[in-house]
Amino acid sequence: MKVSDLRPAPGAVKKKKRVGCGPGSGHGKTSCRGHKGAGQHSASEFDARFEGGQMPFYRRIPKRGFNNPTRVEFEVVNLSDLARLTDDKITVDLLVAEKLARRGRPVKILGNGEINRAVTVSAHAFSQSARQKIEKAGGRVEVIGKEKTDKAGV
Repeated sequence: MKVSDLRPAPGAVKKKKRVGCGPGSGHGKTSCRGHKGAGQHSASEFDARFEGGQMPFYRRIPKRGFNNPTRVEFEVVNLSDLARLTDDKITVDLLVAEKLARRGRPVKILGNGEINRAVTVSAHAFSQSARQKIEKAGGRVEVIGKEKTDKAGV
Protein backbone atom coordinates (compact mmCIF):
# COMPACT_ATOMS: atom_id res chain seq x y z
CA MET A 1 0.00 0.00 0.00
CA LYS A 2 1.26 3.44 -0.95
CA VAL A 3 0.43 6.87 0.44
CA SER A 4 -1.14 7.75 -2.91
CA ASP A 5 -3.61 4.86 -2.45
CA LEU A 6 -5.04 6.27 0.81
CA ARG A 7 -8.64 7.48 0.57
CA PRO A 8 -11.01 8.89 3.19
CA ALA A 9 -13.71 6.55 4.48
CA PRO A 10 -16.87 6.45 2.35
CA GLY A 11 -19.26 9.24 3.40
CA ALA A 12 -16.54 11.14 5.29
CA VAL A 13 -16.13 13.82 2.62
CA LYS A 14 -19.06 15.80 1.23
CA LYS A 15 -19.02 17.62 -2.09
CA LYS A 16 -18.90 21.41 -1.83
CA LYS A 17 -22.31 23.06 -2.24
CA ARG A 18 -21.91 25.15 -5.42
CA VAL A 19 -24.60 27.79 -4.94
CA GLY A 20 -25.71 30.05 -7.76
CA CYS A 21 -24.32 27.81 -10.50
CA GLY A 22 -27.49 27.31 -12.50
CA PRO A 23 -30.47 24.98 -12.19
CA GLY A 24 -28.38 21.86 -12.80
CA SER A 25 -26.57 22.31 -9.49
CA GLY A 26 -29.81 22.19 -7.54
CA HIS A 27 -28.77 25.45 -5.87
CA GLY A 28 -29.42 27.93 -8.65
CA LYS A 29 -31.61 31.06 -8.91
CA THR A 30 -31.96 32.13 -5.25
CA SER A 31 -28.85 30.17 -4.13
CA CYS A 32 -30.55 28.42 -1.20
CA ARG A 33 -31.54 31.76 0.34
CA GLY A 34 -35.29 31.65 -0.32
CA HIS A 35 -37.44 34.50 -1.62
CA LYS A 36 -37.50 38.02 -0.19
CA GLY A 37 -36.63 39.14 3.33
CA ALA A 38 -33.45 40.07 5.12
CA GLY A 39 -32.03 36.55 4.83
CA GLN A 40 -31.57 36.85 1.06
CA HIS A 41 -28.89 39.52 1.39
CA SER A 42 -25.19 39.07 2.06
CA ALA A 43 -25.25 41.38 5.08
CA SER A 44 -24.40 39.90 8.46
CA GLU A 45 -26.93 38.01 10.54
CA PHE A 46 -29.11 39.76 13.08
CA ASP A 47 -27.79 40.75 16.48
CA ALA A 48 -28.24 37.98 19.08
CA ARG A 49 -30.69 40.24 20.96
CA PHE A 50 -32.97 40.78 17.94
CA GLU A 51 -36.42 39.24 18.40
CA GLY A 52 -38.07 39.82 15.04
CA GLY A 53 -39.06 43.40 15.72
CA GLN A 54 -40.94 42.89 18.99
CA MET A 55 -39.68 44.71 22.08
CA PRO A 56 -36.59 42.69 23.11
CA PHE A 57 -36.42 41.01 26.48
CA TYR A 58 -33.55 43.15 27.78
CA ARG A 59 -35.71 46.25 27.21
CA ARG A 60 -38.92 44.72 28.62
CA ILE A 61 -37.59 43.89 32.07
CA PRO A 62 -37.44 46.65 34.69
CA LYS A 63 -34.12 48.11 35.68
CA ARG A 64 -33.19 49.61 39.03
CA GLY A 65 -30.23 51.37 40.52
CA PHE A 66 -26.81 52.16 39.18
CA ASN A 67 -23.82 49.92 38.55
CA ASN A 68 -20.62 51.80 39.29
CA PRO A 69 -17.94 50.35 37.00
CA THR A 70 -15.06 51.83 39.03
CA ARG A 71 -16.22 50.57 42.43
CA VAL A 72 -13.59 48.69 44.41
CA GLU A 73 -15.03 45.80 46.45
CA PHE A 74 -12.92 45.14 49.54
CA GLU A 75 -12.52 41.97 51.54
CA VAL A 76 -13.45 43.12 55.06
CA VAL A 77 -11.40 41.94 58.06
CA ASN A 78 -12.16 43.12 61.60
CA LEU A 79 -9.66 43.79 64.40
CA SER A 80 -11.25 40.97 66.40
CA ASP A 81 -10.07 38.59 63.64
CA LEU A 82 -6.54 40.04 63.72
CA ALA A 83 -6.36 39.65 67.52
CA ARG A 84 -6.66 35.87 67.12
CA LEU A 85 -3.55 35.69 64.89
CA THR A 86 -0.19 35.09 66.60
CA ASP A 87 2.09 36.77 64.02
CA ASP A 88 3.61 40.20 64.68
CA LYS A 89 3.55 41.12 60.97
CA ILE A 90 0.12 40.68 59.39
CA THR A 91 0.03 40.79 55.58
CA VAL A 92 -2.63 40.15 52.96
CA ASP A 93 -0.98 36.80 52.13
CA LEU A 94 -1.28 35.75 55.77
CA LEU A 95 -4.97 36.73 55.82
CA VAL A 96 -5.55 34.66 52.67
CA ALA A 97 -3.70 31.70 54.22
CA GLU A 98 -5.85 31.98 57.36
CA LYS A 99 -8.98 32.14 55.15
CA LEU A 100 -9.95 35.60 56.44
CA ALA A 101 -9.81 37.06 52.91
CA ARG A 102 -9.99 35.83 49.33
CA ARG A 103 -6.99 35.95 47.00
CA GLY A 104 -6.86 38.70 44.41
CA ARG A 105 -9.16 41.18 46.15
CA PRO A 106 -8.12 44.28 48.09
CA VAL A 107 -8.40 44.02 51.89
CA LYS A 108 -9.82 46.65 54.24
CA ILE A 109 -9.30 46.47 58.01
CA LEU A 110 -12.27 47.63 60.10
CA GLY A 111 -12.21 48.62 63.76
CA ASN A 112 -14.74 46.12 65.14
CA GLY A 113 -13.09 44.54 68.19
CA GLU A 114 -9.91 45.25 70.16
CA ILE A 115 -6.23 44.46 69.69
CA ASN A 116 -3.95 44.42 72.74
CA ARG A 117 -0.48 43.90 71.27
CA ALA A 118 1.82 45.75 68.89
CA VAL A 119 1.47 44.40 65.35
CA THR A 120 2.40 45.69 61.91
CA VAL A 121 -0.59 45.40 59.61
CA SER A 122 -0.29 45.69 55.81
CA ALA A 123 -3.54 46.11 53.89
CA HIS A 124 -5.05 48.12 51.04
CA ALA A 125 -7.27 50.29 53.28
CA PHE A 126 -8.06 50.95 56.96
CA SER A 127 -11.00 52.54 58.69
CA GLN A 128 -10.12 55.45 61.00
CA SER A 129 -11.09 53.52 64.12
CA ALA A 130 -8.98 50.51 63.10
CA ARG A 131 -5.98 52.74 62.41
CA GLN A 132 -6.35 54.46 65.82
CA LYS A 133 -6.73 51.19 67.76
CA ILE A 134 -3.69 49.57 66.08
CA GLU A 135 -1.50 52.64 66.71
CA LYS A 136 -2.81 52.99 70.29
CA ALA A 137 -1.70 49.39 70.97
CA GLY A 138 1.81 50.34 69.75
CA GLY A 139 1.48 48.82 66.28
CA ARG A 140 2.06 50.17 62.79
CA VAL A 141 -0.23 50.55 59.78
CA GLU A 142 1.10 50.07 56.22
CA VAL A 143 -1.16 50.96 53.29
CA ILE A 144 -0.34 49.02 50.12
CA GLY A 145 -1.49 49.92 46.60
CA LYS A 146 -2.45 53.48 47.57
CA GLU A 147 -2.99 54.65 43.96
CA LYS A 148 -5.66 51.97 43.45
CA THR A 149 -7.70 52.86 46.52
CA ASP A 150 -7.45 56.63 45.98
CA LYS A 151 -9.48 56.31 42.79
CA ALA A 152 -12.25 54.63 44.73
CA GLY A 153 -12.41 57.51 47.18
CA VAL A 154 -11.21 55.53 50.18
